[in-house]
Amino acid sequence: MKRGFGSDNHSGFSPDVLEALIRANDSHALAYGDDSVTARLENLIKETFGSQASIYMVFNGTGANVLCIDAMCRSHEAVVCAETAHINVDECGAPQRIVGCRLLTVDTPDGKLTPELVKTRLHGFGFEHHSQPKAISISQPTELGTLYTCEEIKSLADLAHSYNMYLHVDGARLANAAVALDCTFKEMTTDLGVDALSFGGTKNGLIMGESCVLLNPDLDKDMLYRRKQMTQLGSKMRFMSAQMECYLESGIWRRNAEHSNRMAQLLKTEVEKVKGVKIMYPVQVNSVFVQLPREVWKHLQEFYFFYDWDEDKDVVRWMCSFDTTEEDIMNFVAALVEIIEERPR
Repeated sequence: MKRGFGSDNHSGFSPDVLEALIRANDSHALAYGDDSVTARLENLIKETFGSQASIYMVFNGTGANVLCIDAMCRSHEAVVCAETAHINVDECGAPQRIVGCRLLTVDTPDGKLTPELVKTRLHGFGFEHHSQPKAISISQPTELGTLYTCEEIKSLADLAHSYNMYLHVDGARLANAAVALDCTFKEMTTDLGVDALSFGGTKNGLIMGESCVLLNPDLDKDMLYRRKQMTQLGSKMRFMSAQMECYLESGIWRRNAEHSNRMAQLLKTEVEKVKGVKIMYPVQVNSVFVQLPREVWKHLQEFYFFYDWDEDKDVVRWMCSFDTTEEDIMNFVAALVEIIEERPR
């Protein structure tokens, strides 16, 4: 498959990760997380996010999101999220089916919730006929590639806590947000009052390595059993933990995210030179959303794989990865220009 701009899930994995897996493949180890690698990771997570943090490794991002929601909500409760949130659009109703809770969605212009928007869904408390709002969930960065500032996250955490609710962050691309904002993971989550975090690495150089990180110790109740019931307990967990340990210790999270963000900026710069292409949202991490004529992007898809984001409005998404090269981008833009120039005048 030609390297395209469809998803940062399409790339391979960092060589450092393979070396970590080889080291973890030494002799036998106890299963289900009772191994020395997972024990080291648990300590590393406390160093990274604070002494109260706990981690539960899972197989995928949906598992991380659902496990976090399950820690926060019961089936009669609800989660407020953006209409474009991954938990609403791309998880096939998993939170609703597995947790049983309701999603209260909010339309946003840029994928970001604000306290004012969230408050439109905060009603019906104590009324037995209504699902009870219990959590706010945001993606950092959002599904549109936009970023919450630390101040914006804190305002949402403060709002949630004032209503006896929790704040969850879907951090599948948290590394890209951290380098863009030039802050640590802890400064962007724990220090702002985030209660639960879906912390991922698959999109940034791991083979698999998603996790539910609980930052509020009050939520860490019966999680061993809840993860097992959700079929997210890996028997040879040391191989999942080894990747996440390598991710944090070696600094590949930062190097990879810095590179993919930088490639997105280069793509934006080159695309801005092309007549007839409109960039739809601020390019703040590793994604570029553009609007262009349908016949152009349909033709371009014959050579490069990428997703249409909003086909009705002819908006497509181009994602850069940790292994995207400048040559990849220049060749892609050259193909785009050629298609546009060949269009009938």
